Amino acid sequence: MSEKVLAGNRRALARAITLIESTRGDHRQEAEALLAELLPRSGNSIRIGISGVPGVGKSTFIEAFGLHLIERGHRVAVLAVDPSSQRTGGSILGDKTRMEFLSRNPAAFIRPSPTGGTLGGVARRTREAMLVCEAAGFDVVLVETVGVGQSETAVADMVDLFMLLLLPGGGDELQGIKKGIVELADMIVVNKADGDMEAAARRAAAEYHAALGFLRPASASWKPPVLRCSALKNIGIDEVWDRISAFRDIMTENGEMPVKRAGQARTWLWNEVSDTLLTRLREHPVVALHLEALENQVMAGQITPAAAARQLLAAFLGEDAQKA
Repeated sequence: MSEKVLAGNRRALARAITLIESTRGDHRQEAEALLAELLPRSGNSIRIGISGVPGVGKSTFIEAFGLHLIERGHRVAVLAVDPSSQRTGGSILGDKTRMEFLSRNPAAFIRPSPTGGTLGGVARRTREAMLVCEAAGFDVVLVETVGVGQSETAVADMVDLFMLLLLPGGGDELQGIKKGIVELADMIVVNKADGDMEAAARRAAAEYHAALGFLRPASASWKPPVLRCSALKNIGIDEVWDRISAFRDIMTENGEMPVKRAGQARTWLWNEVSDTLLTRLREHPVVALHLEALENQVMAGQITPAAAARQLLAAFLGEDAQKA
């Protein structure tokens, strides 16, 4: 499969991501072997995370932005994450239908994935999917998160540039957004800046720019710009890409880009350790013997969650629960 992925075969790329997202143990081993083959050919893209408030038009923006990049000779991969139902685990996965023109373009690849209950607005295997897309020759990778909120900031830990899309709502809207996600933004873009909303977008951009003045930028070399665009009218899209290109050039020249990616890889390592340990703990036969009883005791208020957790960990590690 690796040869077909490296050749840019879109069907093989889709199958590779499906393999990576599988939770089956044998599939996980195959996925890790595949990633080991593809890893040397990855890392050659600009990774852009895109988040925004509901109704801001993320899909419309991504389609217009993606088509603009393709016109300039780029190949664009979109990893669009849809929320999973907490009851059924299902997901609508409707981004391909919302990006009709981009999805039909041979220089684009759109992959909707369910969060699978993972916090952070991204799927658990989004990082690995990015590597596969890069190995397949896509030099721009866009990660669309499920929305804006306290947990959506995880995407900033896996991309080079984090873009926040906002509506022409001005300061009132800024008050309703978590401060943390604004601090993480490398760029703010006010969308729908056309027609009757153009003046409002201009005022909103000025207010966002003033608000950013009170926040410390992540890099001394880059002050997050506040831009205006209309994805529907295809206005301002070129300036967004020009600023992204400038960001990449600055961060590469001063050495911050490789340092940032190295730190993200370390974060990824420890996230994998945590997730794998939790999976192994739940599957452990001795833990399984005590799990239901301890859960019932916690829910009945007979034991604290901390004490129950220590007993489960003691069972997992083969230790005496009294000493744990």
